[in-house]
Amino acid sequence: QVQLVESGGGLVQAGGSLSLSCAASRFSFSGWNMGWFRQAPGKEREFVAAINWIGLSTIYAGSVKGRFTISRDNAKNTMYLQMRSLKPEDTAVYYCAAGGSGDLSSKSWEYRVWGQGTQVTVSS
Repeated sequence: QVQLVESGGGLVQAGGSLSLSCAASRFSFSGWNMGWFRQAPGKEREFVAAINWIGLSTIYAGSVKGRFTISRDNAKNTMYLQMRSLKPEDTAVYYCAAGGSGDLSSKSWEYRVWGQGTQVTVSS
């Protein structure tokens, strides 16, 4: 089965940092755009960041610009999200997703393969 698996979530105090990873199995995502989304309790899933298929173009939600960094290593079939200066409002389940190979998108329906999510909790 094609899978994306997130790891690295946990509990961190406000102002701290976490780094998430997303590893693919059963397929290579080297030719796919990739993204991170998150969903807080009682809220809809929202876009966080995306990176194009060769890793040279990125987009970010305004709420995380300057604090989060998305990256990828196609040789390792892995994508990363480095998060710093975390805020309680960053608390959510974070999802890894693989999309197409065209223009980057912040829309969830543009992504075809999804992970199961990893919980990030930021305490105040």
